[in-house]
Amino acid sequence: MMRELIEGLFLPALSNPQLDIGADAVPLPLPADRELVVTTDGFTVKPLEFPGGNIGSLAVHGTVNDIAVSGAVPRFLTLSVFLEEGLEIATLRRVIGALAAAAQDCGVAVVAGDTKVLGRGDCDGMYLAATGIGFRRRGTRLAMADVRAGDRILVSGPVGDHGAAVLLARQEFGLQGDLRSDSASVLPAAQALLRVPGLRFMRDPTRGGLATVAHELAGATGLTLSLSEERIPVNEAVQAARLRSALPRLRGTAGGRGRCGCGRPGIACAAGGGPAGRADRAIHPRIGAGDPGHRIRRTACSR
Repeated sequence: MMRELIEGLFLPALSNPQLDIGADAVPLPLPADRELVVTTDGFTVKPLEFPGGNIGSLAVHGTVNDIAVSGAVPRFLTLSVFLEEGLEIATLRRVIGALAAAAQDCGVAVVAGDTKVLGRGDCDGMYLAATGIGFRRRGTRLAMADVRAGDRILVSGPVGDHGAAVLLARQEFGLQGDLRSDSASVLPAAQALLRVPGLRFMRDPTRGGLATVAHELAGATGLTLSLSEERIPVNEAVQAARLRSALPRLRGTAGGRGRCGCGRPGIACAAGGGPAGRADRAIHPRIGAGDPGHRIRRTACSR
């Protein structure tokens, strides 16, 4: 049964020259003038499908984006699929189809994988785990520890779209509307940012959103971040959902499109932002010298 599933569903959707279901491992080419960058992540979301995507496309975008904000170009993925007994084949087919389409759009190939079936009630339909492999120019350095006082934080676009879309799909808080997840590759914008002098750090803020990245920055550097809430870009529909659900703006998840970069003063925005490659407005909070007991400052807060 498992062999039939792999040959009849996974292989036709994910087929590429590197994928060999008869091998225990596959060799991958390593460019001589590049260094290897690797990331791994697990993906759970309820429901499995939401406006603008599903767990399959989310897994690709989440993994690819972690590679992209490290200054690398993603090339390969490995995939582990954990299926709950009783999951409808039609749902699995849609998820794998969306995963394959996202991988093709991002220019990555799934080169290895594994599938396991769990008992009823042991997972929410399906869990995915992915490892991403990419290459970047030797000597590239983007590190949270390099952020300095006086640097600015930029965001590539509105925050909260993905989180609000998932809440909408769950039919929680009585939310209704046409919100869609903005899950997508950040590679074009990340590559554009690499050409900006003074770039020190990039992050794809997913679960926990901008607030989590700010706290991680403060904790890693000992610096104080002053965030002006009204300058954080949020779409009108997401703002309405946030007020209805009491979701703080700083906790809004950026999904697959938002990321932040830190650099020296004068960097105002990033060229590009999201799949359309357009430039979105940025926020310019201050990063100052450490203030004991006061690492994150939110000004002009709203509820």
